[in-house]
Amino acid sequence: MMQLKNPDADVYVPDGSTVGEALGRTTHLAVGAHQDDIEFMAMHGILECFRQADRWFSGITVTDGAGSPRSGPYEKYSDEDIRKIRVAEQRKAALIGDYACQIQLGFPSAVVKDAANEDVVVYLKAIFEGAAPEVVYLHNPADKHDTHVACCLRSIAALRSLPEDKRPAKVYGCEVWRNLDWLLDADKQILRLYDRANIAGALCGVFDSQISGGKRYDLAVHGRHLANATFYESDEVDKYDRLSFAMDLTPLVKDPSLNVADFTLGLLRNMKDDITDRIVRMNRKG
Repeated sequence: MMQLKNPDADVYVPDGSTVGEALGRTTHLAVGAHQDDIEFMAMHGILECFRQADRWFSGITVTDGAGSPRSGPYEKYSDEDIRKIRVAEQRKAALIGDYACQIQLGFPSAVVKDAANEDVVVYLKAIFEGAAPEVVYLHNPADKHDTHVACCLRSIAALRSLPEDKRPAKVYGCEVWRNLDWLLDADKQILRLYDRANIAGALCGVFDSQISGGKRYDLAVHGRHLANATFYESDEVDKYDRLSFAMDLTPLVKDPSLNVADFTLGLLRNMKDDITDRIVRMNRKG
């Protein structure tokens, strides 16, 4: 893997292996825009791999996290102070979650959002080549956070640049700043969050700079997963305790000719058609 030239980049391998060894055994990999995004959106992959001999999870955090809002005990912290704390928190999550590797690229959000700057794509491609994961978790293109969407687009570009036989078998676009309950059930990727709710809670709770700093992400993410499980089926008892929903972005990676906006709006049109059809049917007399 190429050397990370960004001075704010950070590479952490919890068990002390080399980065090459850690990436080489990675089967599930997530790319998040900020510190904590991975844990909020890709819990499925983390728990799938936790303490499994044949499955390993690795995370990539793209930005430096310096611009996050803060209040309370972190209100007077500088951008540089908060950046260092968030890097340390992400390392703690990697240790708790038994990750193979955690890479923090340390780019400012402005760089990620600049489509003319290819640095992010170049680094992501190199990491994908070193890891060759079977499953990749990304932000989804319908997210309402600009940096999340930009991160998703750079990740798709990097995956598309790989040889066809090196692209992952499955690519998920996950929930963060907009849930995916609106997807038709036929379009949803249902990610069951298996046992170890204790590990999930610890992972979401480790990001104190955000939680004590003014955002109860730990409660919100847990609540979303519970709500997804209960509201998934209207006519049956709950089958699952906790669920995460995702888009299947695999077609976008397998076929680079597909337009990301058209693909995403196609899913929205499916929902529009379903709503229209139901109203018409329920309003039909005789």
